[in-house]
Amino acid sequence: MGKKIVAVDFDGTCVEHRYPDVGRDVPYCFEVLKRLEANGVKIILWTMRSGKTLQDAVDWFAQKNIPLWGVNENPEQIETKWSTSPKAYAPIYIDDAALGCPTVTPMPTPGEFEREYVDWRAVEKLLQSKNYL
Repeated sequence: MGKKIVAVDFDGTCVEHRYPDVGRDVPYCFEVLKRLEANGVKIILWTMRSGKTLQDAVDWFAQKNIPLWGVNENPEQIETKWSTSPKAYAPIYIDDAALGCPTVTPMPTPGEFEREYVDWRAVEKLLQSKNYL
C-alpha cells in the first residue's frame, strides 16, 4: 500500500456544527485522530472554512497536538506537480456529508436543531479494516 493519507472535514466531523464558531468536540474524534497520527498516517484538513474561520480550525488541531500534513491541499501533490487539480488527493476522506459515512444524531438542546456528526467509533472500525489503525 502507498502512503497512508486521510483527508478530514472539520464541521460535523471533528466538531459539532456551530459555524462560524468552533463547536464542541465530536465524541471519540480526538482519540482516533491521535491513533492515526501515531500509526504514521498523514492528516489533511479538508474544509470549506477560509480566512479566520480556517485558522480557528487549524488552531483546534494545534491545541489538540494533532499535526496537519496539509490544509486544503496535499503538499506532495503541489510540490511534485503531478496534478493541478484543486482537489487534495487522499485515499480516504472522512466527512459527515459523504454518502455512506457513519453518523449519529445528537439529542437536541432546547431551542436548537442538532445536525448529525461523524460516528468516530464506527469510523474507527472502518479504518481498522483498511489497516490504517
